[in-house]
Amino acid sequence: MKITITGPNGSGKSTLLQVIAGAIVISEGMVRYAGSDPAPAESSSCDIPPEQAYRNLSLSAPYLDLIEEMSAMEFLKFHHAFKPIMPSLSIPDALAAVGLAGAANKQIRFFSSGMKQRLKLAQALFSDTAVILLDEPCTNLDAEGVALYQQLIRQYGEGRLVIVSSNDPQEYDFCEKTINILEYK
Repeated sequence: MKITITGPNGSGKSTLLQVIAGAIVISEGMVRYAGSDPAPAESSSCDIPPEQAYRNLSLSAPYLDLIEEMSAMEFLKFHHAFKPIMPSLSIPDALAAVGLAGAANKQIRFFSSGMKQRLKLAQALFSDTAVILLDEPCTNLDAEGVALYQQLIRQYGEGRLVIVSSNDPQEYDFCEKTINILEYK
């Protein structure tokens, strides 16, 4: 399933994604994490403890920092020590898929803003998670980067829950459902 969350600037779209990701503690309400039971004979739902939810989701957002002293290769190796990469990919494959193979050993601090966004997308899309949270995923991307993003979503978003926070149709035109956050405030 692919869902987009729309609404005006300041309406809480990014905050909602951070709450879902467990990056912000909420003062009201609750968040429940559930997944499919991995037992092959069953297809029932099971609760996931909140402290384990991060293993099942990945987040890409323009406001998330990268470790700029690391190279792109070091950063993805570090990240994937905590959250495995998809079994069909290697880290060099992931960097090549986002057009960063030539910059694999370059320190991130020397990356352009578009290169940094591509690395953030690689970190999120290529993590072996059931849920992908994308907050304004095309920020700092040129037309070629936007086309790459759309191709990556088609290729790596299948069979996963993708939630996109955006007001830009080119970032979410593939989504099956749109939620206007103002309808829930």
